[in-house]
Amino acid sequence: MSSKEKILVLGGCRSGKSDHALNLAENMGSRRIFVATCVPHDDEMRNRVKRHQAERSDAWQTLEVPVDLSGAIADHSPLADVMLVDCLTLWLNNLLMETEDVERIREHIDQLAQAVQNAPNAIVLVSNEVGAGIVPENRLARLYRDLAGWTNQAMAAVCDRVIWTVAGIPVTIKPPFQSATP
Repeated sequence: MSSKEKILVLGGCRSGKSDHALNLAENMGSRRIFVATCVPHDDEMRNRVKRHQAERSDAWQTLEVPVDLSGAIADHSPLADVMLVDCLTLWLNNLLMETEDVERIREHIDQLAQAVQNAPNAIVLVSNEVGAGIVPENRLARLYRDLAGWTNQAMAAVCDRVIWTVAGIPVTIKPPFQSATP
């Protein structure tokens, strides 16, 4: 595992992606920064945040970054061996709360991809795969699904490794599995 490896961990809800990402990052250096994108608006979400916080050791510094992920990575990556960003789909939600301007949000996605690619340290990104279900009935939900798909594609393009988690099982999809026999 490279000290500058970029990894995207994808999966559905409760697929085990956050646990797997945390386990990966725990082994990528001692200077660790957790970048939390969640803005808890209710008690249930606040409880989820507390559970996630309890899963991390005291070796983690936590940054709460609801929108400016590219800035946070650019500013803090030189100070860390690894940064773990959890999660990109909550980040998109926060962006959509600010604007529904697709071009503006796509600029944020492009800036994030550039920041990840340029970071001098390891980066682990967590994101939900939301496009594998039915087409949502309303415009905003379809926009969110599309933005999540574009974000995941952009991050996969700049990451060295992409892992899909299913039922707690991590499956590496980039680089693709290569058989030892011809």
